[in-house]
Order: sequence, then C-alpha cells, then structure tokens
Amino acid sequence: MSIIKTNEEVAVQRHSALMVSATLTEVAKILKPGITTLEIDTYAEQFIRDNGGIPSFKGYGGPRNPFPFSLCISVNDAVVHGLPGKYELKDGDIVTIDCGVYKNKFHGDHAYTFIMGEVEQKVLDLVRITKESLYKGIEQAVVGKKTGDIGWAIEQHTYGKHGYGVVRELVGHGVGREMHEDPQVPNYGRKGYGKKLLENMVLAIEPMINLGTRHVYTADDGWTILTQDGSPSVHFEHDVCVKRGKPEILSDYTEIEKAETANPNLNTSYYTL
Repeated sequence: MSIIKTNEEVAVQRHSALMVSATLTEVAKILKPGITTLEIDTYAEQFIRDNGGIPSFKGYGGPRNPFPFSLCISVNDAVVHGLPGKYELKDGDIVTIDCGVYKNKFHGDHAYTFIMGEVEQKVLDLVRITKESLYKGIEQAVVGKKTGDIGWAIEQHTYGKHGYGVVRELVGHGVGREMHEDPQVPNYGRKGYGKKLLENMVLAIEPMINLGTRHVYTADDGWTILTQDGSPSVHFEHDVCVKRGKPEILSDYTEIEKAETANPNLNTSYYTL
C-alpha cells in the first residue's frame, strides 16, 4: 500500500533528502584520480554521522546478506549497488554515487553520476540525456497521473529518441519511514497505466540507463549489478513529492553541481552540449 505523508512529514523528510544532497556535495569535492572507492565511502559515512544522520544503506538487506557500506559506488559498466573497495578512480571513469540517509525517522535516497576527466562524446551524451530524462519523469509526478506516465517519459527520452538500454530489473520506489515503499516506479511504461499518483506520495525517481543493451547481471559479490555487454551505465535520482500541478523536488543538485564544476578532476562539458 502506498503511504501518503502529511505536509509536516514531508517537511521533515526534506531534511533527510537534503542531508543526502550535502553528502554528495562533499563527495564531489574529493573525487580525483587515485582515490579509492573505500576512501570515498569512509569519508561520506563520517560526514553523515557528524551531521546527526545514519547511513540508510549500511546493514540493509537483513542479517543474511547485509550491505556492508554507506554508499553504493558504481563505476563504468556497474549500473547500481557497487561495493566500495580498493579500486582507484582514474581518468575516463564515470562514477555513480548513490547515498541514503536516515534522520528524524525518515529516509532520503538519491544518486548522481560524475565524469572523471576525458571521455568519449557518446559517454558525455549518455550522461546528459539520462540526467534530462530524470526531469522528464519528474514532470509527470503530479496528482492524477500514474506511474506509467513517469516511466513512459523517461523511456521515450532515452530509448525512444536515442536507442539507449533502459534497465527493467531495477526501478524507482516510494520512500519515507522505510527506504523502499510502494509504489514501484519503473523507468519504462505506458501513459495512463500503473499506480495512480496521490498528493504527498514521496517517490525516488531514478533512471538507470545503459549505452548498450538494457540487460544486466549480478556480480559474484551478490550486490553489484553490471551491464551484460560491458557498456557504460548512468544513474541519476531525486526524491520527489507528488503535488497538484507541479511536483516538489525534496533533494537538491544545486550545490553538487557547483562542487562538480569547481573540481578540476571532473568533466562538466556535458552541461553545454
């Protein structure tokens, strides 16, 4: 059952979402060749805890297979759920940082893809178009629409216009007191189909788009999802409150983008393509 928040609860949840935004901003400042993904995770966890939050991802999944880190760091052909470790970032990598924060009994959960140094034009295009598709999907998150309208908008902008692979095995979702709530929000769909959107539903809308095939598989670590053909994958995510007429984005990329632009190790040329 989808959970409808009160206006007061939405205001509280916004603080959790903005804590994720602040964490991703701090991460954007330290990305450089040679830094390990584990060093990034350690830095982010300390920032979250220093600011009164708890990493939502750490321990997620229960006692049999708990997620052991605070961030999902997915590099190049990793779509999502990449495990931090000894890997050192290098020029030409694309790096998705997915972060969750639990604070004041609500979760924030969103993601951002960064480009390290010089990459091929087709990768710049993939990053730009995936980011655009996120906002195409968000535009549909209004009262009276359905989850299929969100998925349709994302799919049309990515697969329909550019032939990219839209991952189907992983979807967006409701978010609130639990990190994953109903409804599921696929990145593909048909207009007018799916779960009806009601005021003050809070959704994590998150296109996961591959340069090549849409098909993916799970790595031997049991967590990392990789593209089947080894092509790059991009993932952007916002927390969005369904409203009448115009959706309300609870998370914020503004400071992330400022930090990204100020970091000489990161490539933001896709902004102006």
